[in-house]
Amino acid sequence: MKIHQKLILSALFAVCYGWAETTVLKNFTLIDGASAKPLANAAMIIVDGRVNWVGPVADLKAPAGAQTVDVAGKFVMPGIINLHGHLGNTVDLAQDPSNFTRANVEKQLKIYASYGVTTMVSMGTEKPLILDMRAEQRRTNRPSMTRIYTALRGFTAEGGYPSTVAGMKGVPYEVASVAQVQKDVAELAAQKVDIVKIWVEDHLGKDRKISLDLSKAIIENAHKNGLKVAAHVFYLEDAKALVAAGLNGLAHSVRDKPVDDALIALMKQHGAWQSSATLSREYSTFIFAEASPMLNDPFFARAVTAKDLSTFKDPAFQKRVAAEPDTAHGRAFFEMAKKNLKTLVDSGVKVGFGTDTGPPRRVPGYFEQLELELMAEAGLTPQQIITIATKNSAEFIGAKDLGTLEKGKWADMVVLGKDPLQNIKNTRTIESVWIGGTKIK
Repeated sequence: MKIHQKLILSALFAVCYGWAETTVLKNFTLIDGASAKPLANAAMIIVDGRVNWVGPVADLKAPAGAQTVDVAGKFVMPGIINLHGHLGNTVDLAQDPSNFTRANVEKQLKIYASYGVTTMVSMGTEKPLILDMRAEQRRTNRPSMTRIYTALRGFTAEGGYPSTVAGMKGVPYEVASVAQVQKDVAELAAQKVDIVKIWVEDHLGKDRKISLDLSKAIIENAHKNGLKVAAHVFYLEDAKALVAAGLNGLAHSVRDKPVDDALIALMKQHGAWQSSATLSREYSTFIFAEASPMLNDPFFARAVTAKDLSTFKDPAFQKRVAAEPDTAHGRAFFEMAKKNLKTLVDSGVKVGFGTDTGPPRRVPGYFEQLELELMAEAGLTPQQIITIATKNSAEFIGAKDLGTLEKGKWADMVVLGKDPLQNIKNTRTIESVWIGGTKIK
């Protein structure tokens, strides 16, 4: 009998006779991402990677032969979903597409996972290799590292950002006509990308910005192909124009001025999201200009190489960062981003979670944890933050099997030593990380 026939017969026997990989977790407090209140003394049955049952431990009926894991006194929440990162292009604080290798992408995915990030969306600076890696993951949907979603290649103007950044020329599509847009969107649709990305940025007048007409064409053609569109924005007026044109998500906070009632009304009218606020992105523009206490934190150190950590601590490096143009206004843009996030949340606009990690100085894994802290600094409650980083983010990306710990969903979760609802920094007390019901850390 051929091997594949044996595998098929084994699967049939498993269905008929109830053989399945079954794990029981018990005696924890559940923060499921969907409920307003946590469930104390909870239990969960995971079958073949999915949540099969969840409820009070007193009602638990553990299946015979199940592996039982007692996590008494711990707190379990869904894995973090990052809607805005950039995989693979950075090594030792240098960004270049030549760094985009399987080894580097996998290294970063494992780092993300170790910090509780179980899904991430790489936003438009990838190579086709990412499609192969995504396909490998989705054959079983039980990867051993963070789940991949991808925009593959984003759009910008001819000569526009980020093609102006060292090493990034040729990474995004640089478009100058609607015909180009139609061709490139069709190419992305054929490759079944998860989202379409536009950079709408002139770096305070220093770079060429894509025209509104071309942005509209990208949005229209993406929607015809069933794809959402998120945009890198900075200016309030760009945000308004793009949302009015049907944009699905703002991939950064507006940072030039406070968001106003007109933008809020447009976002509600069109169902547009603040898909990621990227507060930690703004933070990165100035925090390395000084000897931050972060640099002596072991929780930070394990996210970076010894070489990078040494560079960050070097006074000469800090002096160079302090002299950069972005550092001069970084704090002001950071404070505006925080203020605008709070305003949008209070107004009822849908908000997702994202960081823009991956480029130099935006440290994968650690900065996702930092983003949670900065959202609290902006005035959001731990419950709001966790919902945004799990349930909401799964909804935005259309990941129906992710984001909450409910029956039928993949068991992507983080076991914590302390209660994150008491202090969001307790999301750092990671004891284990599970993806598809498998403990990977």
